[in-house]
Amino acid sequence: MGFIIENARIYTMAGEIIENGFVCVENGKIADVGSMENAPEGERFNANGGILLPGLIDAHTHIGLFNEGMRFEGEDGNEDTDPITPHLRALDGIYPQDIAFNEAALAGVTTVVTGPGSANPIGGTFAAIKTRGVCVDDMAINPSAAMKFAFGENPKISYNSKERSPVTRMATAALIRETLFKAQEYADSRLDEEDCDFDMKLEAILPLLDGELIAQMHAHRADDIFTAIRISREFDIDMALVHATEGHLIAEKIAEAKVPVICGPMLNSRSKPELAHQTVKNAAILAKAGVKCALCTDHPEVPQNYLMLSAALAAAEGVGEYEALAMITINAAEIAGIETRVGSIEVGKDADFVLYAGHPFDTRSKVSGVWIDGERIV
Repeated sequence: MGFIIENARIYTMAGEIIENGFVCVENGKIADVGSMENAPEGERFNANGGILLPGLIDAHTHIGLFNEGMRFEGEDGNEDTDPITPHLRALDGIYPQDIAFNEAALAGVTTVVTGPGSANPIGGTFAAIKTRGVCVDDMAINPSAAMKFAFGENPKISYNSKERSPVTRMATAALIRETLFKAQEYADSRLDEEDCDFDMKLEAILPLLDGELIAQMHAHRADDIFTAIRISREFDIDMALVHATEGHLIAEKIAEAKVPVICGPMLNSRSKPELAHQTVKNAAILAKAGVKCALCTDHPEVPQNYLMLSAALAAAEGVGEYEALAMITINAAEIAGIETRVGSIEVGKDADFVLYAGHPFDTRSKVSGVWIDGERIV
């Protein structure tokens, strides 16, 4: 069943702002978009001049894996009994009934890229999913959207208490390299030997080596950022930096490496040593240097529903309005490799929208409409 959202100021995030426009939806997809003078007939929803955006996208989060108010029972994000766990899949741990999903959807966050935490040097695969649904299989856009790697403080802390490796940055990098080398050797053996023994961990790495999967590399400090880039080059891996807290100190180097960055969270304190140089100016400095940036809440570090506030803070520190919105829509989609489905208001994409009565950067502005796959939930 189709309908039309009319009389909206539409930020398509495809290069244009339609001052008074419409979007036509058919079967959960965008069928048409344009100025009101070209609007077709049909069932209408009057936006009354509000600002219509594509559904917001959080490019890095742990929603559904660290459940609200559940402590150990709902903490499924870190299998910190083994530092190398590429065979873990976020899809097997996500709890769609977590109240955080509903809060995210009501705030206009319609897509999230969620997965394991940063206890392990290799943590497993992230999934790109919608925030509405009862079964995660039905919510998935891409069940294997990225492989999680972690550098720096978190793996050291996780395994120092267990008196096993890694307890240094060198060991973290060495374990990652060893696994990638083994995966290369395993790939060659699979081609050359019919009786190659199956290895689930190495099997999970093959899409990364084949360029079918990107790496999300958790790194805060400048030295960890450079180690992540170094390893990605050694193994010809497509990657995105996650957090890059000290990215503003080395912005030109990151731009030179042509590596995108998922910045954030932006509303937390300097709660550990590697956050000492944290600043809300990070995304602005990186973007000015030419780095493609997205923003994240890193939920549950910051609640998912504060993603738009994060964009507003980035804009206040020098990111242009349109660029700040891109960081939580089309940039996030492109970094996650899901831009053919979401991230902009274009014909053929999923009918995911968020409508604001006022400007979305105004904290007094209410969300007056949210649609996911053409279904209105607000």
